[in-house]
Amino acid sequence: MRRQSLLCLLASTFVSIPVFAAPVPTTLQMQAPPAEQVQIAPPTLRTEAPSPTATAEELETRGDELRAGKSYFDALDYYRAALAKRPNSPQIYNKAGIAELMTQHFRDAGKSFERAIHGDRAYADAYNNLGVIEYETKKFGKAIKRYKQAIELRPTSASFFSNLGAAYFAKKDFVEASTAYAQALELDPYVFDHSSHSGVSAQLSSPEDRAHYDYVLAKLYAKIGSAERSLEYLKKAMEEGYKKVGDVYKDPEFAVLRKDTRFTDLMAAKPQSIPE
Repeated sequence: MRRQSLLCLLASTFVSIPVFAAPVPTTLQMQAPPAEQVQIAPPTLRTEAPSPTATAEELETRGDELRAGKSYFDALDYYRAALAKRPNSPQIYNKAGIAELMTQHFRDAGKSFERAIHGDRAYADAYNNLGVIEYETKKFGKAIKRYKQAIELRPTSASFFSNLGAAYFAKKDFVEASTAYAQALELDPYVFDHSSHSGVSAQLSSPEDRAHYDYVLAKLYAKIGSAERSLEYLKKAMEEGYKKVGDVYKDPEFAVLRKDTRFTDLMAAKPQSIPE
């Protein structure tokens, strides 16, 4: 998500034609690139600069729109302009921090989240977001501390528990990870759908960890009675080569699912491991 330098990668071969024999190319011929070429699209045009006459609220709203469209650098321009007019807004600092986080400017993002907390010591989102920075920089112990601070302030947030589970999983503390994930699912059965479409991806260091992660989710979904989702993740775990898939026959969470004909069919099919 960093701003990338524009690279022109044109893998083409040019054949010299004598001038007297060269036909005049048509417009269509000039525009049709050979199949061997790779062409990078031009950079997205930068949005209009923040208006100096706009209110802080208008600038913040425009920043939100740009961030929703993943124009993070432009959104940041608007948040900074808004902060110039409302310099002590924890909410705007938090939003600016998210834009910085999504562009992997972790140090700047951390400062923004800390400014948000300085303005509101009970700002749970900012503590959680600081945890995300620690997680992204592989400081999982510190991430856990931040997530717990966020949970203490807002114990009804499924996302906070999901993040906590991810940090424990990264530390290979699978018992605590399962506990946190179970709490997240209890608060919001669709919490993992939210996190798969936005935000930061779970850091799983190996194919074995990914397979284990999917098995854990299969077990948790089975526990809450979501057979379809459980089977979905169980199939993923098998495709990723989970070595202890036989535990599905003895783990109590799968007791009801084992009676489902779809479970029988899946286990009989024995999905093959997909190579990396």
